[in-house]
Amino acid sequence: MSENSAHMKRLATSIFIFCLLTFAVLAQNPPSPQYVPGILMGNDTLPHLDLPTVDVFPKKAFKSKSEEQQYWRLVWRVKKVLPYAKEAALLVKKYEMEVSPDARGKDRRVYVRKAEEELMKKYGPAMKKLSVNDGRVLIKLIDRETNKVSYDLIHELKGGVSAVFWQGVARIFGNNLKSKYDPWGEDRQIEQIIQYIEMGII
Repeated sequence: MSENSAHMKRLATSIFIFCLLTFAVLAQNPPSPQYVPGILMGNDTLPHLDLPTVDVFPKKAFKSKSEEQQYWRLVWRVKKVLPYAKEAALLVKKYEMEVSPDARGKDRRVYVRKAEEELMKKYGPAMKKLSVNDGRVLIKLIDRETNKVSYDLIHELKGGVSAVFWQGVARIFGNNLKSKYDPWGEDRQIEQIIQYIEMGII
């Protein structure tokens, strides 16, 4: 047996013995017990843990190439406008905290005008590039994030005349500011896409 070979055998034996000793030490000093909630079943107590709810969607099967392209266009559109809807929800909360419910009409209008100027400066250029279909999805997602349809938001912030006016403009372009978000029906696919986005799947 060569000298190198003998050294390798001794090294392997040393590592093996070290592993056995480590196992023996761990066996003598077991980790502290961790207790979990349990339920009583007859004379036995069984561990019981509540797991978070997870929505399961079937694997997407497309009937045609056209349907697949349409789906991915919707994915792109949702990714594009979802940040704006979430920002709208934050602004509504900010508005509700900063403006007293019994504030006079003039005070509310001054605040809204200021908020509009800030919004236009920050988001105006990007919002002007949205298509009609982008706007349609955005209207739905604003309802999803704020629990208020766009028409009601405008009515609360700027009054009934403005709400009616912008509803008329939206209708010309095939949109409806009174559209409700329906995650279990008409908007199920959008809801699925949002959940996939938030889980990092797409």
